[in-house]
Amino acid sequence: MSHTVLQPAVPVLPRESMKTAARRRRLSPARIGVYAFLFSAALYFLLPLYVMIITSFKSMDEIRNGNVFALPLLVTVEPWRNAWSQVSGGFWNSVAIAVPSTVIPILLGAINGYALSFWRPRGANVLFGVLLAGAFIPVQVMIYPLVWMMARAGVFGSLPAIVLVHVIFGMPIMTLLFRNYYASVPHELFQAARIDGGGFWRIFLQVMLPMSLPIVVVAAIMQVTGVWNDYILGLVFAGRDNAPMTVQLNNVINTTTGTRLYNVNMAATILTASVPLAIYFISGRWFVRGIAAGAVKG
Repeated sequence: MSHTVLQPAVPVLPRESMKTAARRRRLSPARIGVYAFLFSAALYFLLPLYVMIITSFKSMDEIRNGNVFALPLLVTVEPWRNAWSQVSGGFWNSVAIAVPSTVIPILLGAINGYALSFWRPRGANVLFGVLLAGAFIPVQVMIYPLVWMMARAGVFGSLPAIVLVHVIFGMPIMTLLFRNYYASVPHELFQAARIDGGGFWRIFLQVMLPMSLPIVVVAAIMQVTGVWNDYILGLVFAGRDNAPMTVQLNNVINTTTGTRLYNVNMAATILTASVPLAIYFISGRWFVRGIAAGAVKG
């Protein structure tokens, strides 16, 4: 008895489609222009970083020679040790500020976005409008009222003060992110949970929050980056004992005593920017997924 082996059919592209694909693979003037623009943009942003990195490994004698783009003839890590000794206190202050200033706004924003998307309390649209308007109020407008209120409360210049300020300014954008994300979730899922007897907190903790990992990563990246890179709020509200890394970096770079140590300044700047850069590199995939899943949907 003979057996016939069926071979899978290989799709054959029409001749016109093959010609079109071949034309796409060729470098047209427009494609060359796009590549040239992308390369120029990447070079524009990477060149300062390159200069900072190589300068941080040079001695001051080599820096005084004036060849900015040359690689260091003798690599030294002494500028990095010096920079870390000057900004390490600010680093841990920034960590102490960034952790609660990220967790609390994300948690409150998730609850607000969940309530505004599914439960629709009375005046929900008005409340959302007020929160959204808060995202567009300049920080400088609110500094004096906040200073006055915190001074009256006796917490000005403390760690709780700077954390509370970041929570206040982070709430609008966090609520907007989570509301738009939950608005893209099928409403039938919420209705099914309600039929099963789920209440406000049970549905939030057992249904919505486990689905929110992509948008939580997006919110965490945005909040950590904003808090870590902040200068003016940390300068005004944190006080000398809780000054974040950006404030101490400014003190290092703008010192008016002695010789200006460019290698130490560059190393301190890279140390200050290392945390946001590491977060972006590690969580980039989740950031894109969260954006695509509804972070910017209306």
